[in-house]
Amino acid sequence: METNSNSAPREKSIALTSAISIGANVLLAALKAAVGLASSSISIILDAVNNLSDALSSIITIIGIKLASKKPDKKHPYGHGRIEYISASVISAIVLYAGLAALKESVGKIIAPQMPSYSLYTIIVLAIAILVKIALGIYVKRVGTKVKSKALEASGDDARNDALLSASVLAGVLVMKFTGVSLEAYIGLLLSAFIIKSAIEMLKDTLDDILGARVPRETAIAVKETICKIPGVYGAYDLFLNDYGPNRLQGSVHIEVDDTLSAREIDELSNKISLAVYKETRVALTAVGIYSRNTGDSAAVEAKEKIIGILEDHKDVLQMHGFYLDKEKKIIKFDVVISFESKDREAECASIFQEVLAEFPGYSVKINLDTDMSD
Repeated sequence: METNSNSAPREKSIALTSAISIGANVLLAALKAAVGLASSSISIILDAVNNLSDALSSIITIIGIKLASKKPDKKHPYGHGRIEYISASVISAIVLYAGLAALKESVGKIIAPQMPSYSLYTIIVLAIAILVKIALGIYVKRVGTKVKSKALEASGDDARNDALLSASVLAGVLVMKFTGVSLEAYIGLLLSAFIIKSAIEMLKDTLDDILGARVPRETAIAVKETICKIPGVYGAYDLFLNDYGPNRLQGSVHIEVDDTLSAREIDELSNKISLAVYKETRVALTAVGIYSRNTGDSAAVEAKEKIIGILEDHKDVLQMHGFYLDKEKKIIKFDVVISFESKDREAECASIFQEVLAEFPGYSVKINLDTDMSD
């Protein structure tokens, strides 16, 4: 089961968008550098350098998507999709560097101000640059969201920041032109702080993907709903998904079924679930575990209700599943999901164990403390 069968159109979209971004930023950098040198304006020159860093970011995006599309190999059996997250982190770092550089220069100009001279040509170039950057940011962000590319989304956000930066430079130019007061250093100071904040947020998002963030709620719900629609399944639990890059989710799930099913019937059901989930959500389930469900046993139903009553007194318990009672061997087992908000999940589980043990003397109680992995 391939999880990246639709990768070719996606790669083309990212490469084309990045190429457009490179061309636009190189052109803007050249124009800004020319007017910046002519007017002796450090803010315009820094703006030009920022455009060059954007072009570099787009080049990194293209390299990243090419490397990420490499087929799995012996050393990397899950593919190379996470390279895209690394490239997005590099872009965020470049944006952060640009913000810090702008901050340094702005502070320097406040300490030692200079009086640049601006022409009408300077105003026209900056106005055009703002419009181009706004359009480019909207376009790149939209494509990035559509193809689920963190690198393009980061580049789109950066283009928006650049438009604001250019707008601040233009505002400073107009104030200087009509009043003789130079504000570009102070405006640059405010916007550099904004750029730094945006870069840190972008970096945090991509690092979350690399570290392993929680499965998106809509994805988890879609997978579980697809599973529970299949006849013979009474519940889907313990959905565990690993993110190996955009559109490359793989993992496992537990399902609750009747304890009367044969191995052949369970195998057929597992295959049906894996195919249905991949068809509906593009998530690859590599394993489907089983929780057996007591059938036709009133004692098991009564015991389950008593345990549910015990759990209701524990506010941090999110869910119980996998319940099974074996009267012959006198075993009660179930899984309990305790919120990360609990002060001590292990201690709370131990408390539940003691309460259940007291309620069912003579029984061997087995409780598995599950992690709140998905909604």
